[in-house]
Amino acid sequence: MYAVLKTGGKQYKVAEGDVIQVEKVEGNVGDTVTLDQVLLVGADEDIQVGSPLVSGSAVTAEIVEQFKDKKILVFKKRRRKNYRRKNGHRQMVTRLKITGISK
Repeated sequence: MYAVLKTGGKQYKVAEGDVIQVEKVEGNVGDTVTLDQVLLVGADEDIQVGSPLVSGSAVTAEIVEQFKDKKILVFKKRRRKNYRRKNGHRQMVTRLKITGISK
């Protein structure tokens, strides 16, 4: 069984046992979280598509790790104006292990 869920403004296709990396979800390492914005739930031929969400379905996951992602550089420049700005950003990220999908 697999599901397509939405969290942090992005969509992820997950199955039981998968480990995914999403934008920060509140909680400590070892906590269980429930992600209820499920867009699609399916098995082999039995697929339920929500409009926009599948009612009554949820994905449970365990928080494996909370950390900061790699640094990305933000560089702004206006040509011939002597304007340059260099900035960095590190996004907070949560690693989740999918423990269950309920229809």
